[in-house]
Order: sequence, then C-alpha cells, then structure tokens
Amino acid sequence: MDEPGNEGPLDEAPDEALDEPLDEPFDEELSENRVGLTPRQARRIRIVLASVLMAAMAVVLVVRLASRTSVLVVGVYGAALVLCGVVIELSRHGRTRLGTWMLGIGLAAALAADWLLLP
Repeated sequence: MDEPGNEGPLDEAPDEALDEPLDEPFDEELSENRVGLTPRQARRIRIVLASVLMAAMAVVLVVRLASRTSVLVVGVYGAALVLCGVVIELSRHGRTRLGTWMLGIGLAAALAADWLLLP
C-alpha cells in the first residue's frame, strides 16, 4: 500500500519532470547540440495537430451527413473523432510517437473506409 508521503520520482507528471532546472554547463551543452524539438514542444504540436484534425473530421462528418444519412458514415467519422481524442490524451501523457503513428494509420484507415464502404 502506498502512503501519501512516499511519492517517488516516478509519481511525478511528465511536465513537472521537464521543468526542473539542470546544471548550467550541462544545459549549455544541450542547447548547443540540440537539433529538433524539445519533448514539450513535440507534445504540444501533436496536441494541436490532433485537435485541428478532430475539427476537420467533425466538419467532414456534418457535410457527409448532409449529403446522405447513414449509420456507417457516423461510425467511420465517429471512430476518427474518438481516435483524435485518444491521440490528444496520449500526447498529454508523453506518448507522442505512438500517438503520431496511431493518428496517421487511423485517419488513413478512416479515409479508406469512406472510399471503400460508403456508397
């Protein structure tokens, strides 16, 4: 049983662990050698990307329902909306690579299902 006072470093949220200041010389070496995004920037970009794609899927769902009402349309685009929400949560918890793969493969599958399944 865990007691409230026995919280270890693994119990910290990912954002809290990244906010801790590093030693000055080590921090300067990282900033000089770093190419690309920090983990926090990568998470925020993927959250924004998934949010934009979620809004786009909602618009496509409304347009598709206006042209033809079908449970299959709601199922395909509803699954895409849920997938975008899952990717947002994965990104918030630091699983950005997994979220990126899921977003790419899932949205490609949704578009393929739209093309193949929907009349």
